[in-house]
Amino acid sequence: MHSNRHLGVPIVTTALALALAACGASGTPQNVGAKSTAQGGGSGASAEHTDDISAGVKPDPKAVNLLPAAVKAKGKLSVAMDLSYPPTTFMASDNKTPIGFNPDISRLIAAKLGVKLQINNVKFDTIITGLQADRYDFTASTMGATSDRLKVLDMVGYVNSGTGVSVPYGNPQKLGTHTLCGHRVAVPSGSTAELQWLPQLSKQDCTRKGKPAIKSVTLPSVNDALTQLVSKRVDAVMYDFISLEWAARQQPKTFDVLKPLVATKLATVALKKDSPLTPAVKAAIQSIIDDPKYTEALGRWGLKDLGIKTAAMAVPQD
Repeated sequence: MHSNRHLGVPIVTTALALALAACGASGTPQNVGAKSTAQGGGSGASAEHTDDISAGVKPDPKAVNLLPAAVKAKGKLSVAMDLSYPPTTFMASDNKTPIGFNPDISRLIAAKLGVKLQINNVKFDTIITGLQADRYDFTASTMGATSDRLKVLDMVGYVNSGTGVSVPYGNPQKLGTHTLCGHRVAVPSGSTAELQWLPQLSKQDCTRKGKPAIKSVTLPSVNDALTQLVSKRVDAVMYDFISLEWAARQQPKTFDVLKPLVATKLATVALKKDSPLTPAVKAAIQSIIDDPKYTEALGRWGLKDLGIKTAAMAVPQD
């Protein structure tokens, strides 16, 4: 997101863009090396961790044995993610280092399988078609398992997630999770919020009761959505609550995240349907979950209460 995209937006938008650390995402592949330097001293969810969490992690023999011969020969995996969604998937302030929980997990997957990793920065709503076309081996993008996605993808759980609603700080319109009828609610394109939760909430809370539907406003990213919320072009934003709470912490007295959440569900690593790589990735994820590095990754991005115990194949959650 560029801070000059909306010329009429208040000055806070510039600070928001910096806080969300999304500027400079180029859309081109990023080759992730084994060595990087930790920046932004401090700890917890707001620190910038550019160090490679997988440094020193040894391959898991059981997972390695499941790797297809072609992948072993190539020695590299390609992962797709949209690097504009902090704290799970975004760019460091150097505008070249992918950071967040999902890059950490992807690096750990590659390390457990004994291969190198290439991170490809692509728009979220093009990831599935890219997997189907064999442009990428897998995605770690906090993707929920829906019936439609499971028709074309193998999906393995790796962390809990959920969908929430952000409103301006102080909630001047006194909105609630279930009182959004007739209001303009922004959703990122291709997100579960757009495809599932907003339509479901609108039907359940509004149209079935004779009230006006929620007005869905689809935007390219959560950054665009929050920018429009600041500029009062929308009344609320519906998206992954981890990202919404991160934005609220990074930009004090700008956003409130409503309770209760719209939904809580499992997030998955996804591969092309019936990919020969799926068993190896599933084994690698379980190895990560059983490793202290999993707790470390959760903790440094503010997700410490969202860990899971078992890497299982996902079932529809819609």
